[in-house]
Amino acid sequence: MAKRFMPTIVRNLEPSEGPRVDLRSPGFRILVVEDETLIRDILVRKLKGLGYECDWCENGLAALNLLPASAYDLILTDLMMPELGGLSLLRETQKFCPDTAVILVTSVSDLNIAIDALTHGAYDYILKPFSLQEVSVVVARALEKRRLLLENRRYQQHLEEEVASRTKQFREALELLQQTYHSTLLALGTALDSRDADSDGHALRVTLYTLRLARQVGASEADLKTIEQGALLHDIGKIGVPDDLLRKPEKLSESEWQLMRLHPEIGYRILSRISFLQDAAKMVLNHQEKYDGTGYPAGLRGNEVVLSARIFAVADTLDCMTTDRPFQRAVTFELAREEIIRVAGTQLDPAIVGKFLEIPLDEWKTIAQEVKAKAKAHRQVS
Repeated sequence: MAKRFMPTIVRNLEPSEGPRVDLRSPGFRILVVEDETLIRDILVRKLKGLGYECDWCENGLAALNLLPASAYDLILTDLMMPELGGLSLLRETQKFCPDTAVILVTSVSDLNIAIDALTHGAYDYILKPFSLQEVSVVVARALEKRRLLLENRRYQQHLEEEVASRTKQFREALELLQQTYHSTLLALGTALDSRDADSDGHALRVTLYTLRLARQVGASEADLKTIEQGALLHDIGKIGVPDDLLRKPEKLSESEWQLMRLHPEIGYRILSRISFLQDAAKMVLNHQEKYDGTGYPAGLRGNEVVLSARIFAVADTLDCMTTDRPFQRAVTFELAREEIIRVAGTQLDPAIVGKFLEIPLDEWKTIAQEVKAKAKAHRQVS
């Protein structure tokens, strides 16, 4: 039986039922999908009379063919149609044109159908028979709702972009700050080297050695930063040691050694007052301790010595043995390796020495050569 259009008002929209809507169109595009010619023509004429750009087709399948090439703001579709009904068209529209509002028109007064339609994303529904005034209000309301949703999405997008931009700026500022910190610590370590007659390049070299060994041990990125800070500043406490003692070519007397042994505690007191260097300060305090408890200042043994300091001790031993000192000529990396093996378990943590032995000697030699080349280039510039 053919459906019959009855322009009777069955859903009278009073102003109290919702927000006031402007029925004048700002140029929205609407697609009317209706298989009954009379109803379709009346809807199209009414919507065009309100200023909307309006296209039409006879069923949901035809509507799907129109969607890819047309940017419709709203689809007004009958629920029951041949080939593809209104609910199926609604689902397909949600997939391919999620920003398009959909209003379902139905002659079935069934609450479950209305709920199902709204659940699947319909903006509203209209019951047949309907009044043209009702259509005007429902269409305007749906377009207003769509406008608000799109504006809210754009606002959210703007906020996300703003947050992303600020986050990027913050990260860049943080990276710059960290680079500045690093450059400052490196400069300070180099300055400390300049006070020592026998330590040209020592701070950078032993730092690179320590970091390489720490990675072999399995230190985290956060720990590597602390280890780098501590290695660069391990001798900062020598600020409290007189220059003539640091530059003395002969072996130190016992009283001079007592004064020299104060430098880990002096360094700790300096660094522990700086919040981001507090962990590095512990490494500085322990860097002269030995695995068997014969080191200073506290005579700690084994795991009482922080891991970073135990790693540093192996790297420091390698550097001290492979560079010239006033009272000791440099030995080869091969001989230094044998000595490190010999003192494992006494001066050095045997587990850390085991990790040291996993690294080819050529890597240590390459690091030393690179530091030497950098120091030479720096002197030429200066």
